[in-house]
Amino acid sequence: MTPPDPQPEPVLRVPPTESSAVKEAVKAVARFVALVAVLPVLVVFWLNALLVGRGRALESASQLLSLWPGITGQYVRRAFLQRVLTRCHHSALVEFGTLFSQPGARLDENVYVGPRCILGLVHLERDVLLAANVQIPSGGKTHYFDDPARPIREQGGERRVVTVGEGAWIGTGAIVLADVGKGTVVAAGSVVTKPLPDNVIAAGVPARVIRNRFESDETADHA
Repeated sequence: MTPPDPQPEPVLRVPPTESSAVKEAVKAVARFVALVAVLPVLVVFWLNALLVGRGRALESASQLLSLWPGITGQYVRRAFLQRVLTRCHHSALVEFGTLFSQPGARLDENVYVGPRCILGLVHLERDVLLAANVQIPSGGKTHYFDDPARPIREQGGERRVVTVGEGAWIGTGAIVLADVGKGTVVAAGSVVTKPLPDNVIAAGVPARVIRNRFESDETADHA
């Protein structure tokens, strides 16, 4: 007697999120309450900025606010970031444990930043998704190391904006040092050292394009 064929694992499909006038009104009230709650942190931030500069002040404040858990933390962090970053849209969502170091960062509409990310001078365009533990410093040359006679800490460096294009998805633990194109998927654990084009899937250390995002696996295998 032959054993029965194994049954396929059930798939739970997540429906798209839907908005309503009532939900948006509740969110607006929550945003106002969050602003009131974060006012003392904003005052301390501006005082610190006068003493140590906005970058250092942002690091300190984001470390504090990163510890606030749950939905309340999401609203409080957003209320703060909207007033200290170059841009943080009211629909952007920043999870627990995420740290910012550069006030020039930009978070556009519907951006999602997962837990424990570390972000420098970045521009996350609309609908970008960052999974947990993603690191995007201010480019790949934040420290020069060409002079063997001097410690690296004394050689300076440069910062540049790293742009993650609209609708891109960066997987868990990826490190992004160069621009990522619109709609591109970067696999977990990858290190992006060179710019990636639009609508591709990239993986590896350093990250390399595996295939076009809208190309089937069979087509890629025969290419």
